[in-house]
Amino acid sequence: MPPIRSGTTSTRSARARLGPQWATKKQLRDLTKGASKELGLPSQVIQEIIDEFLTKRKQARRPKLRWRVSRGPRRSLGWIPFTNQDVEIAGSIALFCGRTIRLWKHREIEGRFKSGNFSQDARGRWYCDIVCEVERQTTNRTRVVGIDLGHKTAAKSSDGPELPQARFYRELEDQLAEAQRRGRKRQVQTIHAKIANRRKDALHKFSRAVVNRAGAVFVGNISSPWQIASGAAKATHDVSWSMLRNFLEYKCDHAGVVFAEVNEAYTTQACSGCGALSGPQGREGLADRQWVCSACGAVHDRDQNAALNIARLGCETLGLKGPGSFVL
Repeated sequence: MPPIRSGTTSTRSARARLGPQWATKKQLRDLTKGASKELGLPSQVIQEIIDEFLTKRKQARRPKLRWRVSRGPRRSLGWIPFTNQDVEIAGSIALFCGRTIRLWKHREIEGRFKSGNFSQDARGRWYCDIVCEVERQTTNRTRVVGIDLGHKTAAKSSDGPELPQARFYRELEDQLAEAQRRGRKRQVQTIHAKIANRRKDALHKFSRAVVNRAGAVFVGNISSPWQIASGAAKATHDVSWSMLRNFLEYKCDHAGVVFAEVNEAYTTQACSGCGALSGPQGREGLADRQWVCSACGAVHDRDQNAALNIARLGCETLGLKGPGSFVL
């Protein structure tokens, strides 16, 4: 056994104790000085890239990212940010760095143009995303809507409407498997895009209908990672609860509707009429879609009852009026 040397500390072990160094925004901007001239890009574009890198780094909790991967399934897609000083849009033509780009507008630009980006999807198609500042609307609606998220029903509203079970991936799973076995890469990309577009369309329509009739919207904070770890990964990815919550949040903000996430613990077990914890419990109770409260005798639909409890908890959290003074 080699002798142990005391009083010697390697630089590597010292760095390991201190942890990796995180480059600050100022350091990154100093390192990229002069890059705009060499690349032929405005300095604002370089700064936008740095800001995006810092945001993604914080989300990933890593000091360095694989910022650019050219090949493989995890390849990086094209992304070019710009500000209102870098791009001039006239009709269906965009002028960017001396280049003329023809656009197909999904709808006319409203409000004050602030920033945007050119982004690429997995099929190699390019899109122009524009951020505009518009005035926030106000509403005098008093209806409160609670939304329970799940698998049997993707989303159930406390006032009745629901989003059916998500089967966007399962309906095209056989076609996708056949295309993968035959090595048809373009067809595989097309099927994945069709699944994503169908999912977005359904979530957009449901969230828009909720915001148009509500004065306050509350959603349960169901954990996607926990559901994935429990063995429901395929169903959890297909329903995309996070995307639905994001849609509801920004649409509520634009429409002047109150939005909040609430802790949905015990919302399935608690009776929305008397509050007694008499509902189905555990994994063995997942098959019970209807149940009768042993305290007050009320008959409940599992998802509807949870949505009513979420609406009540949301009002209590934000200090709004109780269930007796608003419409559920």
